Amino acid sequence: MELNGVLDFLDSKTILITGATGFLAKIFVEKILRVQPNVKKLYLLVRATDAKSALQRFNAEAVEKDLFNILKEKYGTNLQSFLSEKVTPVAGDITYENLGLKDSSLIEEMWANIDVVVNVAATTNFDERYDMALALNTFGAKNVINFAAKCVKIKLLLHVSTAYVAGEKPGLILETPYHLGKALNGAHGLDINTEKKIIEERLKELSYDDTATDKSITLAMKDLGIERANKFGWPNTYVFTKALGEMILGYLKGNMPLVILRPTIITSTYKEPFPGWMEGIRTIDSLAVGYGKGQLSCFLGDPESVIDVIPADMVVNAMIATMAAHANQPSCEMIYHVGSSVSNPLKYKSIQQSGYDYFSKHPLINKDGKPVIVSEIKVLNSMASFERYFSLRYLLPLQGLHVVNSALCHAFNGTYSNLKRKTNFVLRVVELYKPYLFSKSFFDDMNTEKLRQLIRENKLEADMFYFDPKAIKWDVYFEHTHLPGAVKYVFK
Repeated sequence: MELNGVLDFLDSKTILITGATGFLAKIFVEKILRVQPNVKKLYLLVRATDAKSALQRFNAEAVEKDLFNILKEKYGTNLQSFLSEKVTPVAGDITYENLGLKDSSLIEEMWANIDVVVNVAATTNFDERYDMALALNTFGAKNVINFAAKCVKIKLLLHVSTAYVAGEKPGLILETPYHLGKALNGAHGLDINTEKKIIEERLKELSYDDTATDKSITLAMKDLGIERANKFGWPNTYVFTKALGEMILGYLKGNMPLVILRPTIITSTYKEPFPGWMEGIRTIDSLAVGYGKGQLSCFLGDPESVIDVIPADMVVNAMIATMAAHANQPSCEMIYHVGSSVSNPLKYKSIQQSGYDYFSKHPLINKDGKPVIVSEIKVLNSMASFERYFSLRYLLPLQGLHVVNSALCHAFNGTYSNLKRKTNFVLRVVELYKPYLFSKSFFDDMNTEKLRQLIRENKLEADMFYFDPKAIKWDVYFEHTHLPGAVKYVFK
C-alpha cells in the first residue's frame, strides 16, 4: 500500500457519490470541494424525479446549510458557477438497475469518465421495514457494484458499511471481509433471493387481509426484518442487511479494487469544516437531550461499557485516504474499522458525566421559559434492573389501569391505549439498542492505523486528513463541541 499524495490523487478525478444528501456524504462532498477545487467532477446520485429536482434538493439540503459556509465565504457570488462546473446532481435510486438513471447519454458519459464510486446510500434505521432495508442496503449494494463494473476507468469502489455488521460478538472484532457466498448460493439457509421471496409472500398475505392498515403493514414488515435478522444471528434489520450487502460485494467484485469502510457510531464534526456540525438524531443524542429537557428519569446501560464513537470529519478523512491508497490495485479488498474503542476507548459513564456537566452549566429552557434543572440521573446497569424498574413504574400501573378501565365500561380507553402504546414503544426501543448499551465488542483498527501512519508521513497533508481518535479528549469534545452542536443543529 502506497500513498503518494491525497490531493494529487483527487486532482482531475471524476467521482460518483450515492446517498449524496445524507449526513456523511454531504461532509465528504464539502471536504473535497474545499481542499481540492481541481477535482474534475462529482456526480451526486440524489433521489428525485428529474435533474432539476435533484439540483434543487442538493441546494436545499446541502449548499444552503451552515456546512457550506466556508465555501460560500471563499467563492462569494461565484459559488454557484463553481458548483455548476464541479458538481452534477443526477436523479436516481440505487434500488434499481443502472441506479435508476433514465438518460442513456448521461449513463454513457458516466461510464466513460468515472474514476471512483463511493457508495454511502443506505437506510440506517435499526427498525426499518425489511423490504426497504433489503432493497437499499443489500440489493442496492449489488446495483452499485454492477454499475461500477461498467465504468471503463474505474479505479476503486468505496463502500461505507458499519462496524456493527459483526453482530453482538464480544471481544476484539477483526478487520476481515465477509467471504460468504452463502448470501448468494443458499449455504446454511441464507440466500438473498429467498429473503426477497419471503418479503413478497408476506406483503401478498397482508394485501389479502381486509383489516390490514398502512400502519399495521409497516409494523408487520418491521417485525419480519427483526425475525429474519435474529434467525441468522444479527440483532436488528439494519446490521443484517448491511452484512448481506458486504457479502454481495465480496462475491461480485472480480478484479475491481474494493474498500469497505466500517465506521462505528458517527458523531458531530471534530474540527471541519467547523466543530460540532451535525444533522439528524444520532443514537446517543436522543438520550442526552432527552435528559437535558428533563424528560428522562433514568439511563439504561453498563457504565463500564465502551461506547465506540467517531466524529464525522474523521470518517470522511479516512474515506478520502483509502481512495488514494487503494486505487488501481487489482483484486484489492480492504476492510477498515474507523472507530475509537481500541485507540481511545470511551466509557458510557463518561458520556453520562459530560451530559450532567454540560446541561448543569447550559440548561435548556422549557416551554414556560424556565431553565431545566438536571440532576445526577439514576443508572440502570443491567437488563434485570431495567425490568424491575420498568415493571414497578409502568407495567404494574398499566395493568391496574386496565382493570379499572374494564370495570368502568372502558371509560379510560383513550388513556389506557396511549399509555400502552408508549410502553410498547419503550420496550421495542430498548430491545433494539440493548446490544450497544451493554456492548462487549472492541473494533480492531490495525489496518486503519497503518493508513494513519502513511498520512502522517506527508507533513503537508497530515493535518488536512487527520482521523486519529487518540487526539480526542472525550470530556472536552462532548461538553464543548458535540452537545452544543446537538442543541444548535438538531434540538433547536
